[in-house]
Amino acid sequence: MSCWYNMEAPDGDIAVSTRIRLARNINGYPFPARMSDAQRLEVNAKIKEAIIGSDSPAAKRLKYIDMKDVPENERLSMLERHIASREFVLNSDNKAIILSEDESVSIMIGEEDHIRIQIIMPGLQLEKAYEIAESIDDLLCERLDMAFDGTLGFITECPTNLGTGLRASVMLHLPVSESNGDIQKLSRSVNKIGYTVRGMYGEGSNAAGSLYQISNQVTLGISEKNAVDNLKIITGQLIQKERELQKKLDKIKTEDLCMRALGILKYARVLSSAELITLICRVKLGINTGVIKEDINTIKILIEGQPYMLMKTYGDMTEDERDISRAEMVRNALK
Repeated sequence: MSCWYNMEAPDGDIAVSTRIRLARNINGYPFPARMSDAQRLEVNAKIKEAIIGSDSPAAKRLKYIDMKDVPENERLSMLERHIASREFVLNSDNKAIILSEDESVSIMIGEEDHIRIQIIMPGLQLEKAYEIAESIDDLLCERLDMAFDGTLGFITECPTNLGTGLRASVMLHLPVSESNGDIQKLSRSVNKIGYTVRGMYGEGSNAAGSLYQISNQVTLGISEKNAVDNLKIITGQLIQKERELQKKLDKIKTEDLCMRALGILKYARVLSSAELITLICRVKLGINTGVIKEDINTIKILIEGQPYMLMKTYGDMTEDERDISRAEMVRNALK
C-alpha cells in the first residue's frame, strides 16, 4: 500500500499536504501527564475496543500498534513521515497508535491528550480530510464518554485546544513569496484572524526548503467547519499569489537555479539532509514553472531521504554513512 505522499495531490504544485487533528479525552481519567501505568493501559484498551472492535467499515483498514513494540528508528521515522508528533515518538512508554494502511489516518493514544485523531492527505484536501476525521470522532463519541463541557467544549490538557480541539493545517511551498520577503507580512496578517505560520514540522520548527504550515490557532468560539472553511480561503489565496509570482520569474535565472539543483541531486555521492531539502524544493519549483520536464515525486524523495527513514530501510548508520546512502537513494529515484 502506498503512503499518503505517493497519492495524487490536488493543487500539489504549491500545496504539499493537508492535516486535520482532533484532540479528545475520556471522562473519569486524568490527562496523560498524570496517569498511572495501569490507567494508561486501561485507556489504551478502551480506545482500541471502541475503534478496532467496532463494526465500522473504516475499522477494517486500521491497525493497532503498541509503541513499545516499535524499534526506535521506526518510531522516529513516523515523525519524518508526519504521522506522529515529536513528543509522542520520543517517549513511547504505554502509548499506542492506530494506523491506516496508507498512513493517512493516525490516532495517537496517550500523547498530550488521551486521543489525537490525525488525518494527513497530499495537496489541498481540507474538506475530505475533515470528513474522515469527523467520522472517526463520531464513532469514538458514540462508544466512549468524552470529556465535554457545554460552555468550554471538548476538555483538553492545553487550554489553547479547548472548544473544538481542532487543528487544521496546510503545508505550502512558497519559494517566491519567501524570497520577496512576504512571509513575515503573511504571518502578521493571518495572526490577526486567528491563524499562524509555522515551519515544516509545526510549532518551533524551521521553514526549510520554503515549506510553511498555515494553521488555525483559535479553537474556542468557532465551529470546526468554520475553522476549516476559513483556512481553505486563506490557503487558496496564498496558492494563487505564489502561482502568479512564479509566472513572473526571470526564465534564465530560474532555469539555472533549478537545473543546477537537479544536476547535483543526479550526480552527488554525498548529500546531507539539509542540502536535500534545499535542492529538491528547487527542483519542485523547476517542475512548477516548466523549467524541468521530468515527472519527479519531490515530496516522496524529501521524506524518504530523512535520517530515520533511511535507517528504517538500511539499518543503523553514522551521519556520514547516511549522507552517502541518501545520495545513492536520490540518484536511483532520479534515473
